[in-house]
Amino acid sequence: MKELVEVIAKALVEHPDEVLVTQKEEGKHITIELHVAASDMGKVIGKQGRIAKAIRSVVKAASSRDNQKVDVEIV
Repeated sequence: MKELVEVIAKALVEHPDEVLVTQKEEGKHITIELHVAASDMGKVIGKQGRIAKAIRSVVKAASSRDNQKVDVEIV
């Protein structure tokens, strides 16, 4: 899941070298934190949070086949 979020984020931002994705696992619950440059924050969140919601939806769909709960946090 970490790689999926990283690929999506790097495609959206102007500074892909500043994208940092960390993953914390607690049993079947995974938290993925996405860090981007301050100037790219708007591109990752999108108008009214639509892009962030789409990223979360894609990750949720990909994680459902592994019976895991994944949360994506944009920091």
